[in-house]
Amino acid sequence: MMVGIISDTHDNLPLVDRAVKKLNSEGVTLVLHAGDYVAPFVIPKFKELKSRIVGVLGNNDGDRELLKKRAAEHGNMELRGNFAEVQAGNVKIALIHGHEDELLKALINGQSFEVVVHGHTHMAEVYRKGRTLVVNPGEVCGYITGKSTISLLDTERLEAKIIEI
Repeated sequence: MMVGIISDTHDNLPLVDRAVKKLNSEGVTLVLHAGDYVAPFVIPKFKELKSRIVGVLGNNDGDRELLKKRAAEHGNMELRGNFAEVQAGNVKIALIHGHEDELLKALINGQSFEVVVHGHTHMAEVYRKGRTLVVNPGEVCGYITGKSTISLLDTERLEAKIIEI
């Protein structure tokens, strides 16, 4: 199963469109969003995704209730709150924004998940800590690093790669 991973879209609508097109072209069957959509007007941009999307909220997400309401209107989008446990094939994934550093470290060090997905730092990275694969897709918005990135997770091989869009 191929899973698309995105984070930190921060209302950059043209780059959200590009990310959605890239994820569709990669044939992902699930997309995980690690938070910081920012405003509810970005949510309709995910309607074009050909897969289901599960997301969590980040520290810069403003009107959380309206974000959840807009997500619920989609049918293919589920916005869960601050944390989501997601089953993708046989892989158990923890999805969190990552702004609570102690909680993020506990999830990674606890080794209870095959994959921990987070954002917040805007820095794309993939690494292993024991049996846990840690994936930060970087930032779709490109505001801090100047690069718009996403990640693709192959659940069969338990490998992830960063892609610049």
